[in-house]
Amino acid sequence: MKDLKKLNSNVLRLCLIALFLCAFAVGISGCGFFTQPGETAIEGKRRHNRTLRINRQLFMADVDTFFMLGEPSKLTEYRIP
Repeated sequence: MKDLKKLNSNVLRLCLIALFLCAFAVGISGCGFFTQPGETAIEGKRRHNRTLRINRQLFMADVDTFFMLGEPSKLTEYRIP
């Protein structure tokens, strides 16, 4: 029984070391997680700025919808000043 626990412990330790080494190899290899292949730093900055701008616009549209500030109600035919 002790041999089985020791074996399981060694296997777990070996798997963790292998996982760490694989993650380290992928990180060092230059495989970009944040940039796309062939993208310059300026293009990446433009893409990030565009994403932030679109997210801000969508957030403001959601706030307007929540507080009902978007459009006047069309429940009456009379115009409310």
